[in-house]
Amino acid sequence: MPTPRHPNLHSSKLRNELWLSMLVLAVLAALPLVVHSNYWLGVLIVSMYFAMMSCGWNLLAGYTGQFSLAPAAFAMLGGYATGLFSHHLNAPLWVGLPMAIVIPGLIGLVLGRIVLRLSGAYLALTTLSFAEILRLVIYNSIDFTRGDQGLNVPSLTDSRLAYYYIFLAALVLAVAIVYYVLRRPAGRFLQAIRDDEIGAASRGIDVVRYKTLAFLISCAICGFAGGLYGTFARLVSPELGLIAQTGLVIAMVVIGGMGTLVGPLIGAMLVYTASEILRDVGGIQMIVFSLLVIVFARFFREGLWGLLRRFLGRHAATERKTV
Repeated sequence: MPTPRHPNLHSSKLRNELWLSMLVLAVLAALPLVVHSNYWLGVLIVSMYFAMMSCGWNLLAGYTGQFSLAPAAFAMLGGYATGLFSHHLNAPLWVGLPMAIVIPGLIGLVLGRIVLRLSGAYLALTTLSFAEILRLVIYNSIDFTRGDQGLNVPSLTDSRLAYYYIFLAALVLAVAIVYYVLRRPAGRFLQAIRDDEIGAASRGIDVVRYKTLAFLISCAICGFAGGLYGTFARLVSPELGLIAQTGLVIAMVVIGGMGTLVGPLIGAMLVYTASEILRDVGGIQMIVFSLLVIVFARFFREGLWGLLRRFLGRHAATERKTV
């Protein structure tokens, strides 16, 4: 079975990506010093929402090789978990927000044990079917979820700047969780499953167990992102679970760098801010991003981060030759 990388090389690459991720997060922390518009602060907040979903989906697809089409559905589920606890039980947000982690995580655990014995197109179609069924159930359960009218969710604060740093802290936590998993032996097992599932099983790795672990963590991160977004928008609706939302997450990860720690951060921030800029030129965002996904998937498998790393490597090699 081909191993993902020599442990030292794996740790070194992961550590370098962590430092770059911290740099990206530090830049985000400083942006409110120059960005004073509430509109653009809102754009950056939604970008961080997508970055959280991208981190969760990347753990499953980029590092484990399991192509799920349900990240947006689990974000929607997290938003409704928070909203329904408040709407029907008058529960405070310190109860509702943790439910945005627990409920998607538990459903991900159960669903993972069922669908992760499948792979490839079968897994993608199964998760897509689950996502559409969940969205239609919420859409049609008018008495319970208010259907397409949407469900009001209480807000954590009235300050957009405070929300900015709340989302930033949540994104830091998501990156830290993914990094912690990848640093553990489980992280190497996940990458071994991605590279050669049959070989990993022949070496004694419990393939279904570790795929389910990745699925659970991915669903919990997406659910928490959805719960936080619901409190920010003060409304959740079935539109959160549309397949177009999942397509946007996939585009962000592929363009930023699939199977890298920093790629989803770069991809989410660039793609969503670019989509807001392109909104004024005829709503061609999905066409542009679909074409970019095709180009990057065909020619630049490691995304923007891979291109940057390759450029820096060549620059360093040129300098050594010059010396």
